[in-house]
Amino acid sequence: MQVQLLRIDSRLLHGQVTTSWAKAFRLDRILVVDDAAAHDSLRQVLLQQAAPVGISVNVLTVNQAQRLIGDPRLASVRVMIITATPESARFLIEAGITVRSVNVGSLSFSAGRRMVTNAVAVDANDIVAFRWMHARGIQLDLRQVVRDSSRDLWRILSEKHLV
Repeated sequence: MQVQLLRIDSRLLHGQVTTSWAKAFRLDRILVVDDAAAHDSLRQVLLQQAAPVGISVNVLTVNQAQRLIGDPRLASVRVMIITATPESARFLIEAGITVRSVNVGSLSFSAGRRMVTNAVAVDANDIVAFRWMHARGIQLDLRQVVRDSSRDLWRILSEKHLV
């Protein structure tokens, strides 16, 4: 599998954002990797309907996605992987997905999370995962769509004294 983009977005798959990245990377397939969504048949249908025309979408658990890494049947498939959490992205990288950067789109605010940008709120688990990625030289590319200017999420976290 040729991972063109590993994206973290708590909203998972949605119109404009997905279409923007799909066009930029000429994707064949989108893998939505989220345990809760993979166990919810209605949500799976909704996620598949949100895909750009002509691009297949699979909704998988983290374990299912980990088992696909290195599958020779997917060797030539251009893929975007979307996870809802930094922790899930870390698990995929640990399992063998090779990336130089991780795109962070949106992490929703909820109790126990701290807003660090207008679209990203983090908790302690997120910080642990981002530290792990940064220690391995993985860039944390903060932007919604491909045409946005890239912002360094690690720098923002550092400036807010979170890392």
